[in-house]
Amino acid sequence: MAKIAIFDSGFGSLSVIKPIKKKVKADIVYFADQKNFPYGTKNVSHLRNIIKSTIARLQRNFHPNLIVVASNTPSLLLKTIVKKPYIIGIFPPLKEAARNTKTKVIAILGTKVVVESNILENYIKRNVPKNIKVLKINASPLVELVESGTFINNKKFCKAKIELILSPLLKNSVDVATLSSTHLPFLLPMLKEIFPDIIFLDPANSVADQIKKILNRKMSKKCTLKIFTSGDAKKFHKQLLKIGIKNKVFSLRFS
Repeated sequence: MAKIAIFDSGFGSLSVIKPIKKKVKADIVYFADQKNFPYGTKNVSHLRNIIKSTIARLQRNFHPNLIVVASNTPSLLLKTIVKKPYIIGIFPPLKEAARNTKTKVIAILGTKVVVESNILENYIKRNVPKNIKVLKINASPLVELVESGTFINNKKFCKAKIELILSPLLKNSVDVATLSSTHLPFLLPMLKEIFPDIIFLDPANSVADQIKKILNRKMSKKCTLKIFTSGDAKKFHKQLLKIGIKNKVFSLRFS
């Protein structure tokens, strides 16, 4: 039976699970590392220690066939870690964005540490033709709207915040934007409503395709999902109920 461990610094990578379950049958372990939220503000050295430690302990505790680092921040900054055959990262779908743009202006919505990094700049150079302009937008305040649960409880406030942060930046002929934080797909209905002329790309579908190819004949007969957190399990469970996820949440603290 196939087993996949998926983790992020909190709520975000639950957005990755739905497309995976559509294409892959496996026992899925989801770990929300809320104790270390947010990954997007950690320096590279600190983040490397967190990710290495988490991967090692997920292997020890659950023995998965695959581990998905379901966060763009560590995937980009720590690509030496996610190059291992049993570890998959999530990266901005820039080639797809370049194929879809008609205005030749695209945007990357990512965490502060990613959009300010030289690593992202080099990634852009390798994946986007020179005739296409790329705007790098710090979406960390929007990530917080998801992690705090505000996007569930106060949609009016969220829409106002999204418009305040993004409108001045996305009005510059942007017609395609990548959701380069796994938290951001939770805001997709609002983003589409506020910016109906922009295509928003979620990399989760390509990750699901990649997993399907790797597991191939190892798939289980059905999907199961177990959810763990390093934070407050009861509070997290209440948040998940509000978005229709009824699974019990277990505490998992790595000492």
